[in-house]
Amino acid sequence: MTARDPLLALLPQLQPGVSVGPARLEGDWTFLETFANAAAHPDELSESGHWLPAQVPGTVAGALRAAHRWDETAPPPLHRHDYWYRLQFSGHGRRLLRFNGLATIAEVWLNGVKVLTTHHMFAAHQVEVELAGADNKLLICFRALHPWLRGQRGPVRWKPRMIVPPTLRTVRTTLLGHMPGWCPPVHAVGPWRDIELLDPVGTEPTQGVRAELSSRLDGEDGIVEVRLHIAGLTPEHGAIAITGPDHAIWHGELRRVAPNLLAGELRVPAVQRWWPHTHGAPALYGVEASLGGDVLVCGQVGFRTIAADREGGAFTLRVNGQRVFCRGACVSSHDLPGLADTDEAVARWLRLARDAGANMVRVSGVTCYPGEAFYRHCDALGLMVWQDFMFANFDYGSAADASPALMDDAAREVAQWLGSTRAHASLAVLCGGSEAEQQAAMMGASRNDWRQPLFDTLIPALVAEHRPDLVYVRNSPSDGAWPFQPDTGVTHYYGVGAYQRPLSDARLAGVRFASECLAFANVPCTRTLAEAGLTQPLHDPRWKARVPRDAGAAWDFEDIRDYYLRALYDVDPPRLRYEQPARYLMLSRAVVAELMTEVFGEWRRAGSSCAGGLVWQLQDLLPGPGWGIVDAQARPKSAWHALRQVWQPLQVILTDEGLNGLHIHLINEADSPKQVRLSLRCLRDGEAIAAQASLDVTLAPRETRHLAAAALLDHFFDFTYAYRFGPPAHDVVVATLRDVAGAPVSQSVYLPDRRASALRDPGLHATVTQEDGEWWLTIGTRRFARWVHVDDHAMVPEQDWFHLGPGESRRVRLKHDAASAGGAPVIPSGEISALNAQTPVFYQG
Repeated sequence: MTARDPLLALLPQLQPGVSVGPARLEGDWTFLETFANAAAHPDELSESGHWLPAQVPGTVAGALRAAHRWDETAPPPLHRHDYWYRLQFSGHGRRLLRFNGLATIAEVWLNGVKVLTTHHMFAAHQVEVELAGADNKLLICFRALHPWLRGQRGPVRWKPRMIVPPTLRTVRTTLLGHMPGWCPPVHAVGPWRDIELLDPVGTEPTQGVRAELSSRLDGEDGIVEVRLHIAGLTPEHGAIAITGPDHAIWHGELRRVAPNLLAGELRVPAVQRWWPHTHGAPALYGVEASLGGDVLVCGQVGFRTIAADREGGAFTLRVNGQRVFCRGACVSSHDLPGLADTDEAVARWLRLARDAGANMVRVSGVTCYPGEAFYRHCDALGLMVWQDFMFANFDYGSAADASPALMDDAAREVAQWLGSTRAHASLAVLCGGSEAEQQAAMMGASRNDWRQPLFDTLIPALVAEHRPDLVYVRNSPSDGAWPFQPDTGVTHYYGVGAYQRPLSDARLAGVRFASECLAFANVPCTRTLAEAGLTQPLHDPRWKARVPRDAGAAWDFEDIRDYYLRALYDVDPPRLRYEQPARYLMLSRAVVAELMTEVFGEWRRAGSSCAGGLVWQLQDLLPGPGWGIVDAQARPKSAWHALRQVWQPLQVILTDEGLNGLHIHLINEADSPKQVRLSLRCLRDGEAIAAQASLDVTLAPRETRHLAAAALLDHFFDFTYAYRFGPPAHDVVVATLRDVAGAPVSQSVYLPDRRASALRDPGLHATVTQEDGEWWLTIGTRRFARWVHVDDHAMVPEQDWFHLGPGESRRVRLKHDAASAGGAPVIPSGEISALNAQTPVFYQG
């Protein structure tokens, strides 16, 4: 591949790895907005212009937000103007300036001389400069992207509808902000990653050090490779220390192997393996390096193997040889305006994913590469990462007409990213990009044009060179007679969802692995709507503006949700919306919880062809009925709570098998056996016992067991009301799994009749108590309560959107709401409702 030749010459200069030594160029940055191309040279800028403080790393949007000049409901079109960043600093002699991310059309000027021009947001750039002394002036001009794009033309075989403008294919920048219908038009402009100043002849050994870590298994031992790239004079020797999860320490040596490189390798005997948290502990080993008397914290590594079974059209991940059912969500942006790479920016979102039972998150090709903090937290939380490279939907060229400049940019981008993320055990799947093959097929391109050398040749060659330990997928989706065929390879499954298929389609489609699925307009809680000013959401134009839609479609994802309201709950959504808006919102939240539960229950059952599903998406970008299972204020929605119950490692699931009756599926994903008691109750009028049974079971490690409910009784009982001999004998089946102490660990419910009006009022009651400074809400019910919901005015329930059997109670902790201003003590108050409750029950702390 000739496109890689310029890259090979560049890589020795641009040292890979993660910065662990002080090198960031600090100072009081300011920025100035001008009209597009109003100033060709820094000397043409007005000193009396309105320069504002800026954060570096950061973005123009982030700086405007900090200056209280940002309106998230009406973001200004940043791509129409130029933005000049300025810094004065001292220094003398030869230096290296490293820019780890400039978005996107950028010119760099030092002391009046242009030293760099770049059109690549995702690549790092390094230039050698000569400093002038006490008064160096660094200016970076971010040119207006939209005027520049108007001059870009070229033949393409298809133009995607969802991305505006389609000429974005000619520049390497994020598609966030350019997808009307679901993403706010927040444009990425500015020095969004670190700027470093390196001294190539400096005597300080830790200055500008970049650590490149990698790990691999050799039998039961682990091998850790450490490479320290040093900007200045490099010592002959150094030392490494590795600390295990049990605090044992191993020591090794670093030697100089090149003018600016120290390297060493250390064997760690009998290592603990890294697991996704659903299947074990995400064991990590800390790595430190010593240079003279200085100690550098280089990062953490883990030891695991990851492979994919693809035989017969399957796509199943195996971690450390064990089959793993992958579940989780696609992430959009943890900080859309600022693109921040901080622990604070990513931690709460990833903890919410982990707490829901997710073991994988996907970074889609329509978003942006996260920073080091994202992968570090995924490592620690036991979350696998499906990482798309940032290529999506476009025609990037055939073997005959691929742009050499684009291929060179792609090679640089991919190689740099691979080199900077080698340490992370959480990385599991690397994917060429998103929906490029699907877009070609759906836009009518011929079958010969669906595949592209970018995904078939260039990227896989780089992955094989830098990360042969990871699974590569050329596109999401791909394989099959159509690239999006559910029963082969990787698919984006919206059969249950946008295509309005019945719940049975989750099985009929034969899904193998859904790297996207189940997108609905998920309604957030009452408090989030009130804070966003959506007090009458169903009649407010802002409500509809925040409902996601596909470009060119005559429907939106609220229409999809309403379709299932009518199909499953037998209600008239438009009439319910204007006659009983509170009831409409209650049912809207409940039906999404039901869809999530049913589809993932189907996919996790014994005998399922499916090996994973990733919901689109984890979080909303604005308050409102977005795709996120968590709202923009980091408050979980009904979908999150439902998924938390069906994603557990120890799980019971009920499935309707028609004339074969009701089947029970018991899942133990742990590496140790579990002793459990299964109880099955069939209820009439949600209260009286029509049939019941129990069974003590020992589940082997990693076992999924399949039982027929009929086998638990010694007489015939029509669990699913399939034979219809007379009126139904029951209206609900509740299966509960309890541990050896008798505590419930999982519950599954089957309803022969799903209509919203099918069940009697449950007779809810509640009490509030405070213990050791924590508030607890105890909810009880006389009859079966369907989709119990807690709506607190000031606090957040730890559990919500669950079913409650007759005579049972649920003790729910009420937590402080991190999204609310201030940390003053609050007293809980609110109401408890259920889908089959005629009126809510109020409580007061």
